[in-house]
Amino acid sequence: MSTHTAPSSSVAVLPSIIIRNPATGEVAGTIAPTSLGEIECAVARARAAQPAWVALGVDARATVVKSAIDALKSRAAEMGALACAEMGKPLSEAIGEANYSADGLAREIDEIVEALRPEVLEDEKTSTRLHFDALGVAAVITPWNFPILMPAQSAVPALIAGNTVVLKPSEVSPLCADMWAQCLINVLPAGVLQIVHGDGTQGSALVRSAVDLIIFTGSRATGALIMRDAAAGLKRLILELGGKDPLIVLEDADITAAAAFAVRNSFRNSGQVCVSTERIYVADKVADAFTAAVVDGARALKQGDGALATTEIGPMASARQKKIVMDQLRGAIADGAKCLFGECDGNAASAGNFIRPTVLVGVTHAMSIMRDETFGPVASIMRVKSDDEAVALANDTPYGLGAAVFGSQDRAARVAEQLTAGMVGINRGCGGATGSPWVGARQSGHGFHSGKYGHRQFAQMRSVSRAR
Repeated sequence: MSTHTAPSSSVAVLPSIIIRNPATGEVAGTIAPTSLGEIECAVARARAAQPAWVALGVDARATVVKSAIDALKSRAAEMGALACAEMGKPLSEAIGEANYSADGLAREIDEIVEALRPEVLEDEKTSTRLHFDALGVAAVITPWNFPILMPAQSAVPALIAGNTVVLKPSEVSPLCADMWAQCLINVLPAGVLQIVHGDGTQGSALVRSAVDLIIFTGSRATGALIMRDAAAGLKRLILELGGKDPLIVLEDADITAAAAFAVRNSFRNSGQVCVSTERIYVADKVADAFTAAVVDGARALKQGDGALATTEIGPMASARQKKIVMDQLRGAIADGAKCLFGECDGNAASAGNFIRPTVLVGVTHAMSIMRDETFGPVASIMRVKSDDEAVALANDTPYGLGAAVFGSQDRAARVAEQLTAGMVGINRGCGGATGSPWVGARQSGHGFHSGKYGHRQFAQMRSVSRAR
């Protein structure tokens, strides 16, 4: 893999961030962190550019952003290769992420435009027109696990709503995000979209700067810090804060389908997905058959360097993330969990940043691996005696992003209605139909995005009423 050095707006000389391929340890590229003073300047430029940008109107803004689509499509393979090298995602999945983001952008922009058009409400006495106004300057802070898709889902609705944007991608995977941003920067007026780079130091500076809206996807702990720092300015927040998603397998479930879903959703992207299945509650009657099928599925997965065509599961994105997962695994095994496949000695036997897909049974809610976000390739399976017990355990968490229930349609639907999650899938994943919001309950979300109501989170509602 050739190295890539992204441009930076930094004016101060700071040590470069070196991005290493987590599968090989080779340098994937370097990038210069943005000085704190330059972050203030970027926000000031965004503030100065915002009046002219909002004055264009929503349709004209949409046309400008759409003009970047050809560039995004033409560079999708290159962006995907960078994502693979930066954070280890299998190449086909990384390129798929870039293609998906570009191919769906026109439809997404059209959906945003329609969501932001004025809406009229009337009764016998009053006519009220709802307007959706720009908030001002938006800070967008995106994660490393979907380094192309998340900037698109966070920055684009902010831009179409008339806000200007300062984007800070994760320092783990900044190169592909920088390439994505440059495709838009090349067609947008100066100052409308800017990108800054760095770690939590730069992220905190951006949050504390004179922005009006903060869009963040990441950990619950970091989200709490952002809320604290945003409080003084009462800044608008859209926070997606991860999850501890449960899968409930009822005794009348299609066990083959449920196990296939568990394997796919526990291990995809090495478990580094916000809606990964992290807790599995299976009816005692079918637990043996289900568990055996999950072990078979885990054993069949091909793990390796994401750049290899045969790879289905790549490495963890970083040594830090591997340590978090291995600490939870060691703790669970020490407390009595039984490992059926994977890293069963608890000593990170896999070399480098790799963790083999691992299947645990005998877990309890006294274990960190069933309470805290794991974000790694571990399927933790717990037997239950009833639907009610499964619901109670699934809801025993401060999180509430996604969930899934497998069983006969009516029975699974009754269980799904009792779950405190923002999104629930019945015999499938939690993602909804086109136009559905991406929303978390409890401490997995503060505000939300996507769909008509999600797009409106990026704007300020204003009602104007008159007598009929």
